[in-house]
Amino acid sequence: MDAAEVLRLDREHVWHPYTAVPSGVPVHVVRRAEGVRITLGDGRELIDGMASWWAAVHGYNHPRLNRAARDQLGDMAHVMFGGLTHEPAVRLAHRLAGMTGLDHVFLADSGSVAVEVAIKMAVQYSGRSALLTVRGGYHGDTFAAMSVCDPVGGMHHLFTGMLPRHVFAPMPPHTTAAARAGPRRRVPTRPIWLS
Repeated sequence: MDAAEVLRLDREHVWHPYTAVPSGVPVHVVRRAEGVRITLGDGRELIDGMASWWAAVHGYNHPRLNRAARDQLGDMAHVMFGGLTHEPAVRLAHRLAGMTGLDHVFLADSGSVAVEVAIKMAVQYSGRSALLTVRGGYHGDTFAAMSVCDPVGGMHHLFTGMLPRHVFAPMPPHTTAAARAGPRRRVPTRPIWLS
């Protein structure tokens, strides 16, 4: 299939994240990805500074990750985790528990789902429902995760009336525009329980 046909079928059938249908946002056909570089269908190369929305932190087409995926696909691509388990997941959970000092590990397939599940766990544990978080944060696209994203400057304003209301503190001074001009220190700012 040539690039023109890919783009035609994309316009007809694909709804891309953060767009409306029909979308006026251009898309680009990707031919290959290697390391931090994405090669487009026309041969241009891009440097992916977002690491595929933070999911390709080791780069694209990493030989060790590709080998591990091929090996796993020989046994199974996926199996639900409800009432079932398998050795690779157990080994990963054991390793993460050892690294973090936690007794149990919940495995999620995305950051949004991880935030969503963490909020559900906290509600079950504490019985509390209101969160305190910091303006300027982005925590994902599922409903609970969207509810703790910045309600004013965030991208989820269309859903404001549907989301639970939480308390938002001002953005910490180190993230202001003036501070961005100099050296930056990253401080994790995840929501905390308020009531």
